[in-house]
Amino acid sequence: MGSAERGDIVVAVSDGVLLLDVAGPVQVLHWAGHRIRFASPDGCAVSTDVGAPLGVEGAITDFTGRIDTLVVPGYAVGEPIRPALSAAVGAVAADARRIASVCTGTFVLAEAALLDGRRATTHWLACGELAARYSGIAVDPDAIYVRDGPIITSAGVTAGIDMALALVEEDHGAELARALAKHLVVFLRRPGGQSQFSVRNSIGTPRAPGLRRVVDAVVADPAADHRLAAMAERAALSERHLTRLFAKEIGISPGRYVEQVRVEAAQALLESATDGVATIARHCGFGSEETMRRIFSKLLGITPTDYRHRFHAP
Repeated sequence: MGSAERGDIVVAVSDGVLLLDVAGPVQVLHWAGHRIRFASPDGCAVSTDVGAPLGVEGAITDFTGRIDTLVVPGYAVGEPIRPALSAAVGAVAADARRIASVCTGTFVLAEAALLDGRRATTHWLACGELAARYSGIAVDPDAIYVRDGPIITSAGVTAGIDMALALVEEDHGAELARALAKHLVVFLRRPGGQSQFSVRNSIGTPRAPGLRRVVDAVVADPAADHRLAAMAERAALSERHLTRLFAKEIGISPGRYVEQVRVEAAQALLESATDGVATIARHCGFGSEETMRRIFSKLLGITPTDYRHRFHAP
């Protein structure tokens, strides 16, 4: 196994690696003219998550020469960390000009102590676990990808394509990156962050009966009066106690919860209905199109009109 040459991309894989985590960024980087070399902890071929065999050129630590870019794809959210993979990645990390992880590949870098004191991201489903398990990492749950020094971490699955395009732009310029994005039929820089995909799943189920009545009422009719006083009366609790329950059980303020539910309801209508944006804003309790635009931009990083253009099903 010879040492990697300048421009080589070494992809570190292990059994169960997500096929799309590998294929997306590898295709981009291959089209940009990089030579792709696959490696595993023990130098043996691996099977992807869908059972497809993936051959390798050798063990990760065989590439002891200058590695230009070490790419670490991810695995299913919640799967155990692979110690042999983390150890091998850690052993060659100092040899790489830069290191890039896709999706939960961030956990491999974290376990190898490569992200201590750095900013990073991962799939939105795993951001909480990443922050809880590795307190030294500043987790950005909304970023599509994060660059901190020589290390780039990306969000879930297709975000690896966004990250790879950014690497191409860095190496070869915006013109080639733009051409590849056009060929792939993707954004060179997609609008918005991960929140546009995760906000519907970010609200927990409360245990306190009064709080449960309140949150159920908000979901049932987002356009109703959900000011703090009205919600406290509905829960038969003081405003202060209700606010404390929201913070304890849901992790956000009552006002933020109402905003999220209204955004969720508006997302569903923008995806499926033909009503105008102003009508949807009123129906979901925003009062005006401008208010909905401001809250969408704050929570999702994208306007309602742009959201409809991206996700509306004809």
